[in-house]
Amino acid sequence: MKDQIVTHINDPKYLEKLYRTNKSQFKQAFNELYPELKGNTVADFWDERLNYESEAVNWGTGKELVFVIIASLVAGLIAKLPALLSINEDFFYQRNIGFIVFPALTAYFAWKNKLSTGKIAFIACATLAGVIFINYLPNVKTSDTLILSCIHLVLFLGSILCFSFVGDYKNIEDKRLGFLKYLGDLVVMTGLIGIAGGIMTALTINLFLLIGIHIEKFYFDYIGIFGLCAAPLVATYLIQTNPQLVGKISPVIAKLFSPLVLVMLVVYLVAIIYSAKNPYNDREFLLIFNALLVGVMALIFFSVAETSKETKNSTQIWILFLLSIVTIIVNGVAFSAIIFRIINWGVTPNRAAVLGSNALILINLLLVTVQLFKTTQRKVNISAVGKTIAYYLPIYLIWAIIVTFVFPFLFGFK
Repeated sequence: MKDQIVTHINDPKYLEKLYRTNKSQFKQAFNELYPELKGNTVADFWDERLNYESEAVNWGTGKELVFVIIASLVAGLIAKLPALLSINEDFFYQRNIGFIVFPALTAYFAWKNKLSTGKIAFIACATLAGVIFINYLPNVKTSDTLILSCIHLVLFLGSILCFSFVGDYKNIEDKRLGFLKYLGDLVVMTGLIGIAGGIMTALTINLFLLIGIHIEKFYFDYIGIFGLCAAPLVATYLIQTNPQLVGKISPVIAKLFSPLVLVMLVVYLVAIIYSAKNPYNDREFLLIFNALLVGVMALIFFSVAETSKETKNSTQIWILFLLSIVTIIVNGVAFSAIIFRIINWGVTPNRAAVLGSNALILINLLLVTVQLFKTTQRKVNISAVGKTIAYYLPIYLIWAIIVTFVFPFLFGFK
């Protein structure tokens, strides 16, 4: 989209048409280009138009509201299928938790981006393949491959959502980075909606208790579950129609938590040396260690997505660079621990999955760290870091497909 804006900067009609195809993406691309276009009459007009901060919340069009309401109801009905069709809840939710919200979000972006019939058919077929595959896996309660498949299926569905969000192959690296930013904004906005919903739930239940009516079961079974399913959809809708709502919160969170996590990791690594915990022999500790690694890596990626618009923020870049180095050390410890366990106790589905994931994360972190170092030396722009992350994302999709669809057969459904 950047190339189109630059090429047609003096064509107001074309810019207006481009803006209406994807308003949030247009705004992001234009704001990144504006320092170079400043002084151009049309560019200055668009800067005022796009960055005017209205105090009112934009509720979008009536069609968008209807779509979100219907999608929320459908997601809620999917979540209630075990009660409606007498399906075992453990069986259903373990395998189908990702299908409650992800298809609705994917449909929203497919509709908003006006994807072609071929792309919509591809999305539908990929989602249907996931539904059929995961629900026809043998119901072995002690199966590690089943659990791994269910976990990585969520990543697979997230990749389909990314495909729907990106829409086309023009400026794909910017759109993938925009998807990471969207995920961060989604967590923030969904969390705020969840807090508000929790307060409303507590007030409602206790008000009815005051008059002697117990509505807890009914409320949680119907209103609560529909509300939980609707929260990510409503959050997405608000992010797309009112980017200013989280446009200032997300960068603050990224800037605030990056240095705090850096300090925490350094202290944590030192504490490990003086503690009795050993990731080489303690399985649970190794699992928590890996969960910590994934969380920190997500924070780095989210921070890069937010910082990519601020090319002169050298302090934040240095913090991200140091955080990446410390995270590589954490990954190195986890990686060596899983290799140690494989050498001593053999290959299992869990160890193979963790080994592959750690290897992919380590390579990604090394690539990102190199680009961050170059950025600190002013050899490249911070956008180069974002492009490195964006180009690498399909590798995670390939790994998710392997673990989800190949591991059960590779390890005999064990």
